[in-house]
Amino acid sequence: MPESEVPVRPLPALTRLGYGAANVGNLFRELSDEQAWAILDAAWDAGIRYFDTAPHYGLGLSERRLGAFLQTKPRDEFVISTKAGRLLRPNPDDDGGLDVANDFHVPTTLRREWDFSAEGIRASLDESLERLGLDRVDILYLHDPERHDLDLALREAFPALEQLRDEGAVDAVGIGSMVSSALAAAVEGADLDLIMVAGRYTLLEQSAADDVLPACRAHGTGVVAASVFNSGLLAKDEPSRDDRYEYGRMPDELWRHVQRIVAVCRSYDVPLPAAAVQFTLRDPSVRSVVVGGSRPEQLRRNAELMAVDIPPALWDELAAEGLIR
Repeated sequence: MPESEVPVRPLPALTRLGYGAANVGNLFRELSDEQAWAILDAAWDAGIRYFDTAPHYGLGLSERRLGAFLQTKPRDEFVISTKAGRLLRPNPDDDGGLDVANDFHVPTTLRREWDFSAEGIRASLDESLERLGLDRVDILYLHDPERHDLDLALREAFPALEQLRDEGAVDAVGIGSMVSSALAAAVEGADLDLIMVAGRYTLLEQSAADDVLPACRAHGTGVVAASVFNSGLLAKDEPSRDDRYEYGRMPDELWRHVQRIVAVCRSYDVPLPAAAVQFTLRDPSVRSVVVGGSRPEQLRRNAELMAVDIPPALWDELAAEGLIR
């Protein structure tokens, strides 16, 4: 079937800029309830109406804080997604420490348990709704299935998500992952509405363009781009050689690539972070860009970056130099 004839299921209306609520789950550092509320308030004031969370984020803390905030807003004015695949259960091995092994500064009174069964997926949604204090979420993603068992996910978890959608329990279902092969396999092997691509389709790295985006176009699947700043590397005008990339030191070849992108942006007087946050939206499959943020000013700044006028010639030059696809 030609791409122009691929049927596209109506999707929830996503704002161009969304907020990924891992930070309000105490990602990397502890935030008070008041600090978390201020961040969410800034996101709302900046026009963000799409919010993404997960049980994994702070062992449920992100869902509780985000839900408390969104309960003060008209339900028809925002879209919320959460994720399934990991259930939160009492941790018999809790020693009073923090979940820093997973980068969250929360007590380890709970632990994550993989469950891709239909009963587990349904329980995950029900428990998320209880933590959120909402009667529904709009989008439910399967979270990082390749970290557990992708084949099992294709056999059991995705059909369970599709059943919840068919019942009207959620409007849309998908997958969230930072592994291109898993994303492509899910789009090909399941009936998904949306995928969340984390860090694999960015101004710096476009591996998802090889297999994921073509599969999405063929199946009429929408894309949400996350981690577009590549671990913060592209979040400032002048990256540093010592900036973190993924989980370690930046390779020399990648650093040279970053410098060339910076030079092109500078020649057009375009802030590097503006190019980073807007790049993915050039692909028609991309419906929203989800960014994090642990301070209100970061949310305000991201909204400003999304509004920067970027001349088409900048993208043309980046492509001509082989810096983007």
